[in-house]
Amino acid sequence: MNKLSTNRSFQWYILFAFLLLFFTAAALSILVGKTPIPLSTAWDAFFHYDTSDTNHIIIRTSRLTRTLIAITIGASLSIAGALMQALTRNPLAAPDIFGVNAGALFFIVTSATFFSVESLSGYMWIGFLGAGVAGAIVYLLGSMGEDGLSPIRIVLAGAAISALFISFTQGMLVMDEQRMQSVLFWLAGSVAGRELGILLPVLPFIGAAIILSLWIGKPLNILMSGDDVAKNLGQNTGLVKLIIGVIVVFLAGGSVAVAGSVGFIGLVVPHIVKGFTGPNYQWILPMSGVFGATLLLFADIAARLIIAPQEMPIGVMTALFGTPFFIYIARKGVKKSG
Repeated sequence: MNKLSTNRSFQWYILFAFLLLFFTAAALSILVGKTPIPLSTAWDAFFHYDTSDTNHIIIRTSRLTRTLIAITIGASLSIAGALMQALTRNPLAAPDIFGVNAGALFFIVTSATFFSVESLSGYMWIGFLGAGVAGAIVYLLGSMGEDGLSPIRIVLAGAAISALFISFTQGMLVMDEQRMQSVLFWLAGSVAGRELGILLPVLPFIGAAIILSLWIGKPLNILMSGDDVAKNLGQNTGLVKLIIGVIVVFLAGGSVAVAGSVGFIGLVVPHIVKGFTGPNYQWILPMSGVFGATLLLFADIAARLIIAPQEMPIGVMTALFGTPFFIYIARKGVKKSG
């Protein structure tokens, strides 16, 4: 391991750099778009709000909400991905790869199609349930066999469950074309066109899960040394794994309820962060949150500009850089096991 990656002062420098990049991305998210807005105007929109100024209205009603949602979703999916990679000891683990996002999406569309659920709070709880059910199924399928949890089996199980839920979701939408228009944005994933009211009901649960994930870093470091070692050190490994599972359900399910299925953030970010922090999850988790929020902000900015004045779904942007990264990690894993 690189000595720099284990140096605490170096890690503080990296965290500071990540935060600086984060605030830059957040500022650009407020200023950049179909209507470019000067920094001075943005400042006035926050501290000297004028209801007759169109730019002030754009910032307060659209840009700020969009920025806050991108920050929340980026941080949530990145932390969830880091936790899943640790729990399964699989570098390909992520909420979208293992079918957690697809399960939440399927349950939300099912509730809207067959039970006429339209409330944001209803979608939130149903998203949590779907994420939990999908994650449990994949974990159980990946653990079947004499040798217990297998990285290859769990990836195959995740791919199968994800494909199954996506197929069912698309089938329901084809049968109900009117409903399809109202839930179409969940399929590609987007932070555009959302009101703050869709984030606020979910925010306490996501916030609590993020705070809990910062506490779980030290127990997770112990768990990564192996179940037997962790038990000898007095750790209740079953409880730690259960807490991690609950955190992932809240983070992934809440993200899908707000922004739909945004792929690859949970896969890519932990790997990038580990290059700076080493294997210490007390650093990996908070840095993943900061860098994940930053990366999704930049992806959203690119989505606004790449085909301006039209916008591209943010899920497409994350797939553009996430897919090659997934292939690279998969090939790297095959070489190691070969």
